[in-house]
Order: sequence, then C-alpha cells, then structure tokens
Amino acid sequence: MIELESVGRRFEGAGSVAALQGVDLVIRDGDYLAVTGPSGAGKSTMLNILGLLDRPSEGRYLFDGIDTDRLGERERTGLRGTAIGFVFQSFHLLAERTVLDNVLLAFLYGGLPRRERLDRAHDALARVGLSKRASFLPPTLSGGERQRVAIARAVGTAPRVLLADEPTGNLDEGNSRAVLDLFDEFNAAGQTIVTITHDPAVAARARRRVRVREGRLTVVADAQASKGLALHPGLPVIPAAPVVADEGTPA
Repeated sequence: MIELESVGRRFEGAGSVAALQGVDLVIRDGDYLAVTGPSGAGKSTMLNILGLLDRPSEGRYLFDGIDTDRLGERERTGLRGTAIGFVFQSFHLLAERTVLDNVLLAFLYGGLPRRERLDRAHDALARVGLSKRASFLPPTLSGGERQRVAIARAVGTAPRVLLADEPTGNLDEGNSRAVLDLFDEFNAAGQTIVTITHDPAVAARARRRVRVREGRLTVVADAQASKGLALHPGLPVIPAAPVVADEGTPA
C-alpha cells in the first residue's frame, strides 16, 4: 500500500536541519507497525509525510503505486480525507458539538448522502462502545471516552490506513489498555495501523516495529525481522529484541 523510497525531509532556517534521511519503508495491507524513537528523532515528521500533511524534500512516497509528490493539493486533500484516518494524543474534538457531530466531521470529503453518513457514524460509535453517548458533548466524557470518539471518527470512513500519534499519551493505564484492545480488534479485522509512540507497552502491541534515530530508520524489531525479512530491500535487518523505553519525552 505504502512505500517510502530514500525519503528525506529538511527544514531550512538559520541552518538546514535534516529531520529524516534516506528512509526506506514498505507498509502492506493489514500491517500493524509501531514507529519508536527518542524525542526529536523524526517520528512525527515521518507521520506527517505518511499522512500527506507534509511533503518529503527528497525521495518518493508511493500510495497504491501513485507518486504522491505529483498530486496537486486538492488531490492530496481528497486522498487524505478518504484513505487515511488520524488519531492524535489530544483528541481534537469540538467541545460544543455532540459526539455524533464530531464523528460526522470525518465525512466532509466523502460526498455520501446524509442517511449513509449517519449510518456509518452510528456504526463507528458502536464499534468503540459509545452508542449511548452519541448525544453527549465531549467535555462531559472521560479521557478514555473522548479518545474512543476520536477513534470512531478516524475509522468511520473505512480508511485504508489508520495513523495514530501517541494515541494513549493522555490516558491512564486502564484506558490505554482499552484503546490498544480496540486497535488489536481493528487490525484483526484487516485494518492497517501505524502508530508513533515512545511507550514500550504501545509498541509491544504492534506486529512490526521500527526505530527512528537522528532521522534514520536504523532498526527493525519485529516478527518479520526475526525471520530475516526486511521491510524494504535496502533496509538492514536486525533481529527482534525486547521493547525498551525510549529516551526523552514524546516527539
């Protein structure tokens, strides 16, 4: 589904900063990939590129074989709105709109009839166990419930890939487990998931793990690596190892 070929991202200012360098990565349908690394390593930059929120300075990003750099902004926006779902640490819910209205926001680019949008939104809330909260306002919900609303919004459009940036960062242990259990269920049903995390418990749930350090994808720590299979022909394979806490704070 997704292929990064020698992707780099530089930010110009007082001096040139290389946030990513020579990243090669393949993400296939049904993958569950965790991207780990210390603060400032380039994890969030990589997620922004995967989510078509940013463009690489060099290399190619292919989505279903399409070179995304050749797409105009309208085409990129349409692809992002229909094929990619986002879950963020801070929920990003509208406080004065109901839970149902927040989920319906995901359908802005779909062009679906209102009845179908409503059916899909209700189905998404049912998947995360919040059908009875549809008419509630986000401030009346717990942190775990608000994150589940955000997840319902992300999966309601049946995206090809779900991108999660520190999805349990604002949750306690119990709610974190509940969110990760949902991700396990979605992945078992075929949903492709990429999560950016510094939390070893979150990374351990993924079936494949890679590590970003100083802008480079340097370690593959997953089941495929232990079998001698690289995520990309040019990426070095390092046998799987226990997940350990990353240095620093979340990127």
